Amino acid sequence: MYPVLYEIGFANQPTAVKRDDGLELKDIYITAAGRCAPPDNKPLPQELANCAPYLEREIEGLKNLQVIVALGKIGFDAYLNYLKRNGQLKTRAGYVFAHAAEYKLPDGKTLLASYHPSNQNTQTGKLTREMFLKIFKRAAELADQ
Repeated sequence: MYPVLYEIGFANQPTAVKRDDGLELKDIYITAAGRCAPPDNKPLPQELANCAPYLEREIEGLKNLQVIVALGKIGFDAYLNYLKRNGQLKTRAGYVFAHAAEYKLPDGKTLLASYHPSNQNTQTGKLTREMFLKIFKRAAELADQ
């Protein structure tokens, strides 16, 4: 992920190997819907619900948020659930997860969907570097508007 963020200009270096390695992110924030690594890397709905308040608090702290890139269906659903819980979205109908899906939200923000950059997706070719790069190029375009 970091090589792509570096290429687009969201990171000052192409790698992140430890906490104090000098990585700096610009105009981007990375978080997760789940805060633990559940068995088989498949969080249960209750586990995601337990983590939702943390995600909500982080999102509400992002005052200049314009574009959301949801990595994977879990991230996509978590953001839509956040909007629904906070009365910003009446229904999730019409918001279907697919790679490169793009939705203008009622509050003017844009939601972009991407397959998650897991080894399972990248090693099988379900998500290629070019596909991932295109998502973040689009995010940068939208943020500059």
